[in-house]
Amino acid sequence: MTILVDMDETISGLLDAWTGCLKGRYGIGVCRDDIKDWDMQKAYPELSKEQIYAPLLEESLWESVEPLPGAAHYIKKLMDEGHDIVIVTASHYDSIRMKMRNVLLRHFPFVPYENVIITSRKQMVMGDVLVDDYPGNLIGGSYRGILFDVPHNRKFEEEKYGIIRAKLWDDVYSILKSIEKEIQDDCN
Repeated sequence: MTILVDMDETISGLLDAWTGCLKGRYGIGVCRDDIKDWDMQKAYPELSKEQIYAPLLEESLWESVEPLPGAAHYIKKLMDEGHDIVIVTASHYDSIRMKMRNVLLRHFPFVPYENVIITSRKQMVMGDVLVDDYPGNLIGGSYRGILFDVPHNRKFEEEKYGIIRAKLWDDVYSILKSIEKEIQDDCN
């Protein structure tokens, strides 16, 4: 299968690094579970948009981003099983080099750079499955959707769209194996 995989909050814990940076800088203790909306300003009403988003343009933030538990293990395992893993990320052009260098190349060095697509229009990318934390990326594509569970997408009703929710990478792997079996059964 061709498995498309998002980066932020799907294979890497950007929110933990980001909230940690903002806490260190401004003393405001917000954790990932407090972020219930895509608009980060709702979690940090006392900060300006510039203050909230400035860390994304700093190398030190990207150096502190860690992979989510199990992500590297399962991405490598899926590749070893013969699946084509393609990282599909929507990133600002000012931060993409830092993100690639400090997150993808450091924690996922087995993913070749030619298997990275940078776009906010993920529906234009062909694949069998997309694993992403943003529901909007999972609707309207030519792929099956796996919604990686995070606090800011919990209100989304994935069943309406035939999307499957996964809480951990163990779950993602099990769902992918089920989809693989369905595809094999359809071919027979």
